Amino acid sequence: VQLQASGGGLVQTGGSLRLSCAASGGTFSNYGMGWFRQAPGEARDFVAAISANGRNTYYADSVKGRFTVSRDSAKNTVNMQMNSLKPEDTAVYYCAANEYSWSEVLYAFQGRYRYWGQGTLVTVSS
Repeated sequence: VQLQASGGGLVQTGGSLRLSCAASGGTFSNYGMGWFRQAPGEARDFVAAISANGRNTYYADSVKGRFTVSRDSAKNTVNMQMNSLKPEDTAVYYCAANEYSWSEVLYAFQGRYRYWGQGTLVTVSS
């Protein structure tokens, strides 16, 4: 599976961005999807995840209530709407895919993801 993330950019505090991750080369409905982010000088952290059937979602506490993950099976994409952005949201955002059954614990663990996109940079100015 090949993943292509897009939608990053520069936004002011309180603004919004919508990230997309386009999947190709596999059966999209077989894969649970996750978003992770890596700020400069820091480790890559879990942000959000969605199950293969789209019925389950899970968010890091830091983004809960501000970010919403969804998937569009017709377009083979996973989207993440990011609202009320803060400077601490500045990072490179990566989408990833896994073939495991839904589990919040597993989906938050980046080691469970087999496929990764190239990342898209989100910069939130204060």
